[in-house]
Amino acid sequence: MKIVMKFGGTSVGDGKKIRHVAQLLKRYHEEGNQIVVVTSALGGVTDRLLENARLASTKGKVSLVKEFKTELTNKHHEAVKDAIEDPRVAKEVLQVLDLRIEELEKALIGICYLGELTSRSIDYISSYGERLAAPIVSGAVRSLGAASIEYTGGEAGIVTTSDYGNARPLEKTYELVLKRLGCRLESHILVVTGFIGENEDGIITTLGRSGSDFSASILGAALKADEIWLWKEVNGIMTTDPRIVPEAKTIPQISYAEAMELSYFGANVLHPRTIEPAMREHIPVRVKNTFNPEFPGTLVVAEKFQCRHVVKAVSLIKNVALINISGAEMPGTVGTVARLFTALARAGVNIVMISQGSSESNLSFVVSESHVESALKALHAEFNREIVKEITSDRNVCVVAVVGAGMAGTPGVAKRVFGALGNSMINIIMISQGSSQYNISFVVREGDAFAAVKTLHDEFELYNGNGIEKKL
Repeated sequence: MKIVMKFGGTSVGDGKKIRHVAQLLKRYHEEGNQIVVVTSALGGVTDRLLENARLASTKGKVSLVKEFKTELTNKHHEAVKDAIEDPRVAKEVLQVLDLRIEELEKALIGICYLGELTSRSIDYISSYGERLAAPIVSGAVRSLGAASIEYTGGEAGIVTTSDYGNARPLEKTYELVLKRLGCRLESHILVVTGFIGENEDGIITTLGRSGSDFSASILGAALKADEIWLWKEVNGIMTTDPRIVPEAKTIPQISYAEAMELSYFGANVLHPRTIEPAMREHIPVRVKNTFNPEFPGTLVVAEKFQCRHVVKAVSLIKNVALINISGAEMPGTVGTVARLFTALARAGVNIVMISQGSSESNLSFVVSESHVESALKALHAEFNREIVKEITSDRNVCVVAVVGAGMAGTPGVAKRVFGALGNSMINIIMISQGSSQYNISFVVREGDAFAAVKTLHDEFELYNGNGIEKKL
C-alpha cells in the first residue's frame, strides 16, 4: 500500500514519542508499504514560537531572544538524545537543528529592531516548529536502519497562494509533489513538514488551522495514495466526547460528508479542509491512535453507510454566543440579511449557524464568543433604528448537533431528538437543520449542554456501537 501518515504534536511531543513513531514507521515499511510521513512540531513549540515573535515585536529585547534560543536548543537536543541512538546520525541531525535555530534567532532579532510583526513574518517564524521536528523524525528512522529523507513542504512541492496564515495549494502542487516525491517512495520513508508550503516566489506560507492534516491530504491526493492515516491520541472519531459521556464508542466507518458535519459542529478530530483533497481522489482517510496502533480506528470514505442507528454521533460547540436582531420594519425590507452577512464579513466574523422566523421580524445567529464584540459593533454601525430596533447577545449558550447520513429521509428523527430533550426538561433556544438532512443542530443554555449530549447519546443508544449494515 501507498500510505501518507500524519503525526500530530501529541504523537511527536518529545524524543521518546518520536522514537516510538520511528519504530511504527519502520514496521509498516518492512511490511511492504510505501510511506510518506507528515510531522507536526514538538509539543508546545509552535505556541512558544508565536509568543516569542510577539515579544520581539513589542519588547524589542535581544536578551529575550537569546534566552528563547537556549530553551529551544535544549528541547530539541534532548529530543535527539532520546530519539536517535546512532551517534553518527545524531551528529548530522544536531548540525541541521543548530543551523536552523541560528536562522530563527536572526529573524527574531530583526523583528526586535523593526518593532513590527507582519503576517508574512508570523508564517516564517511559526514554520520552524515543523522544520525542527522533521530532521529528528527522519533521523530516528535512519537510526533504526531504514532509509529516510526529510523535506520542507515547499521542497516537497506544496506551492500555495500568498494568503499568509491561511494559504491554499495551487493546482501545480499536485504535479510537483508527484514529480519530487514519487521517484523516492519505493526506497525511502519520506518525512515532510506539515502545516507549511511556499508561494510562487519561494516565500514560506502556512496552511492555517489543522494545517498538518491538510498537508497530509494534499500529499495523499498528489501521490494517489491508497489511504491517508491521521495518527492522533484517540482511537478514532467518537460517538461523542468521552469526557462528557465515558461510554462513547469509536465509529468504525463514516462518510466524508458526515465527518465534515461533525468537524464543523465541534468534533476536533478532523477539519473540513482536511477532507477536500482526499475527496478529490476518493482516498479513504483513517484516524488511528499512535499509542494504540493495533486498533483499526475510524475509516472515512466517500460512500454513505447505514449503521444500526440513524444518528452516528452527537457533538458540542462551546465558547459561542447567540446574537438576536429584531424590528417591526424588517419584514419586507429587501436586502436585510445580505447587509447583515456583508457587515459581519467585513468585520471578520464567521457565522456558525443562523435561524429566521417566518414573520421575518427576528433573526438569530451564533458566532464564536471571541467575535461577539466585533459582531455587535458591525451591526450597530450597519443598521439604523428605523429597521432594526434591538440587537442583543447571549454568551451563556452552547450548540449541540446530532449527525448521521441515516437521518436523511428517516421520519421521526426530530421528534425523538426534541422529545428526549423535553423529557429531560432541557429547553431549546434556537434550531437549525441543513438541507442535506445529515444534522439537526440547536442552541441550549450552557448549563444544560452536557445533559443534552448525554440524553441524546442515550436516546439513540450510541453506547452500543455503530456497526455498519449497508451502503446508502
